[in-house]
Amino acid sequence: MAEFFDTHAHLDYPDYAQDLSEVISRAQSMGITKIISIGTNLESSRRAIELAEKFSNVYAVIGWHPSEVLTAPDDLRPALRELARHPRVAAIGETGLDYHRLPDDKAEHPEYKRRQAAIFEQQMDVAAEFGLNCVIHQRDAFDDTFAQLRPYAGRVRGVFHCFGESVERMKKVLELGSLVSFTGIVTFKNGHNVRETVAATPLDKFMIETDCPYLAPAPYRGKRCEPAYVKEISETVAQVKMCPPEELSAATCKTAKEFFRLG
Repeated sequence: MAEFFDTHAHLDYPDYAQDLSEVISRAQSMGITKIISIGTNLESSRRAIELAEKFSNVYAVIGWHPSEVLTAPDDLRPALRELARHPRVAAIGETGLDYHRLPDDKAEHPEYKRRQAAIFEQQMDVAAEFGLNCVIHQRDAFDDTFAQLRPYAGRVRGVFHCFGESVERMKKVLELGSLVSFTGIVTFKNGHNVRETVAATPLDKFMIETDCPYLAPAPYRGKRCEPAYVKEISETVAQVKMCPPEELSAATCKTAKEFFRLG
């Protein structure tokens, strides 16, 4: 059985409160040997670290999601530095920009975007300081996200997770030295554009993720997603890339080991 990683999971969410050990065991039985649990605020990040301490195949990513910036401290960096020292922390994030759900009051949009940009910058500062990379979330904000990441090129690499953008945008990301990552959307009937981007992305420049509990791949669409479903995602990606599972496994696991701190 080919080995794969789930490079973006939200294991600390309540969705797994009742059966997390079974979820992780199912993943292992499907050849998913490492799971990256992603924080969305300080409490979520601390829970991710606790899970990484409990399960040897789980690693934590610590950060503050752009959709939660209204509750973020003015300066996130001191608390993030404290957490980043933990040996089970693999990267910073998820961080970035999200313009999909802006405040109802349009007059508040500029301040909301400014706040997102400030928190994003603070997280990239900490990543650069600790020699870590960033897990990047962007929704309806690609150009601004890319522009903000560009000055950190050479110091911080990003992975644009749940990538659903065009081939042209994928190439821009790779030219910056960063990566993209694909979810179960690649298996959806209406996921033609994602499959086109997968086909055009070099085998050593992307990773695979679930973003669970969201985006369960076919045939589980509409149900709770979990890391074991990387198997279905990898099967579709291998078909699109026209390569054997073992080749996809070797490439994506090597890329993840180089991107994340998995010591």
